[in-house]
Formats: sequence, structure tokens, C-alpha cells
Amino acid sequence: MADQAERLRAIIKENRSQVTPARVIAVTSGKGGVGKTNFAINLGICLSKLGQKTVLVDADLGLANVDVLLGVIPKYNLGHVLLGDKKIADIIINGPEGIKIIPGGSGMDKLANLGEKKLAQCLEHLNELENSSDIMLVDTSAGISKNVLKFALAAGEVIIITTPEPTAITDAYGIIKVIAGSNRDLPIRVVANMVKNEKEAEEVMERLSAVSRRFLGLNLERLGFIPADAVVSKAVKEQLPFVIGHPRSAVAQSVNEIAVRLIGGDVGRTTGALSFFERLLGIFKQVDQANENLPN
Repeated sequence: MADQAERLRAIIKENRSQVTPARVIAVTSGKGGVGKTNFAINLGICLSKLGQKTVLVDADLGLANVDVLLGVIPKYNLGHVLLGDKKIADIIINGPEGIKIIPGGSGMDKLANLGEKKLAQCLEHLNELENSSDIMLVDTSAGISKNVLKFALAAGEVIIITTPEPTAITDAYGIIKVIAGSNRDLPIRVVANMVKNEKEAEEVMERLSAVSRRFLGLNLERLGFIPADAVVSKAVKEQLPFVIGHPRSAVAQSVNEIAVRLIGGDVGRTTGALSFFERLLGIFKQVDQANENLPN
């Protein structure tokens, strides 16, 4: 697999221009229902409004929801690019405030099964992402699985979304443990969602941080919190992100603060969009072999 990746890099390097690599951030959660995808969409829009050229990749292989929350129906997805039927430019959805959406759907898992020539062509197309973005957010599936681990390890940073529910905190710790078990140097940041107030957010963060310090020796970064707000469910029904439809709401202001903090803080390890897909390819087999007990 390593030799194949080297050959692919050599092929791509011939036509690759020198660009500043995009910052790749995986957004994930230990369980569903914690607002992960909604957060990723609204965070991406806030980053775009702040002047960051932002791409959101819908990498939920089982239940792609980004297009549903935005009220759009994609004609094509990344699977069409991987099969050579379309280029990246053909599948991009232009979202609010300039954010670009890459519908992933079930296409992402085809990456490991392509022949070498087609794979090289595909990675060349994916290089277009690097030229068009400052930040690439990768919205993974929820839960602890091999696919989630693959996307997290291929990214340069990870944001974990949790809520005050005990099961959400337990499952958030579970995904942190699995990620740290494969790469302890990967920056992991935590967002507490659907909290009553700042005090509850601190309690959630401390519970997760304490167990991570004690059993994993990890210091998690507290990226911020988002209050519980009826505006969120209203925005979902409207199929309009709350930072657009309700910009003065508490949730919109909280996500914007997180976006500002994300840009201004330590950016961690920089990983270009092309490098992300190369890394993703390289770890497919590695993760499958090392984590046989995890579901796909």
C-alpha cells in the first residue's frame, strides 16, 4: 500500500502546482442525535463569512444529511468522481455565504477498490479541492466505527461533538479513546452541544477531560459550547441553517464564536485536501487490520 501511494504521488507531482495546503478538520461524535451535522454546516458557513474559503465534505457513508438540512438535492456525489464519470467541479454544490458542499454519500468507500491508474486520475481531480479551499470540514458518520476512525486519522484535526447526556459523554470518550489509540498526536477539540448554560457546559467538558487525562493521558481542548435552543429545530424544518435564518440567536452567536476561536487558535497539524485523500487511501487497510473488533 505504501509503494502504491508513492507511485501515485509521483504521478500527481508532475502536474501539481505549489499551493498552501488546506486545513482539514474532521467533525465527529460518539453517537447520533447530538447535532454533529447541523454544527458542521453552520460552522462552515461562519468560517466562510469570516473570509475562509470553506469546503464541507459529507462523509457519512450510511446516512448523508447535509443536503437535507440545506434543502438541496445533489445530482452527483463523490462516487461519480471516483468512478471517473465526473470531475470535482461537476459535483460541488454552492451553499450559503460561499461555502462549497461535496456530497459524499456511499461513494467514499469505493476509494480503496479502484485500480492504480483510475485512482491516480481521481486523486488528481481531488487536488482541485486544495486549490479552492482554506479549510475543509469532513462531516463523518456518528458512532465508533472503522470508517469514522479512517476519516479522523486522515484529517489534521478532530472536533468531537457531545451533549450533557451520560450516554453521549460515554460514547464521546469511546471515540476519543479509539482515535488516540491510533494517533496520540492528533489534535482533538471538544464542543458541548445542547447545554442549559455555561455551567453545565463546563461540567460536561470537565467530565470528559478528567477521564481522558486519567486513562489516556490526554489533554483535550475545550473549543466551546452551544446552548439548547428551539431555533435549531425550527431551522431544520425550514431547511435553512440557523446562522442564516436566525443570525441573532444564541446558538448562531455561539457557533460564530467557535469559528473565530478556531481560526485564531493553534491550527495543529496542517494537512492539504489532497494529502487527506492520500492519507485516507493509505490507512484503509491499516485501520481494517488493526481494528477488527470495530464495526464498519
